[in-house]
Amino acid sequence: MLPPTKIQLHKKTRTLDVHFGEQMFALPAEFLRVHSPSAEVKGHGPGQEVLQYGKKYVAIDKLEAVGNYGLRIYFSDHHDSGIFTWAYLHELGVNQSAMMAAYETALHNAKLSREPETQVVNLMPGPPGA
Repeated sequence: MLPPTKIQLHKKTRTLDVHFGEQMFALPAEFLRVHSPSAEVKGHGPGQEVLQYGKKYVAIDKLEAVGNYGLRIYFSDHHDSGIFTWAYLHELGVNQSAMMAAYETALHNAKLSREPETQVVNLMPGPPGA
């Protein structure tokens, strides 16, 4: 696969535009993060995938070229171990809608959310001695 003709990071919208000639894919940071090719996400073999959740607001902090074949993406949650090859970025772009729908279904089935976990803090004092 030929390298992209242009890559542009939009920090404000947390989107990575990847151009392959006339094709342009706008890939949200969350989508890239939950589909990272890293062992942390993909596992070390079939059936070892780890469903990522709570990544709705993750951002891309930095991009780094890896040779002539891909990108290392540094995410705001400190994940940076996956190498996104040009072929994989193209695959993500082409299949983005179906992959995002499958991801949302998997989250629903696992009773998980795209929203980050929040800690509920009771600000009301309890009864004395509680």
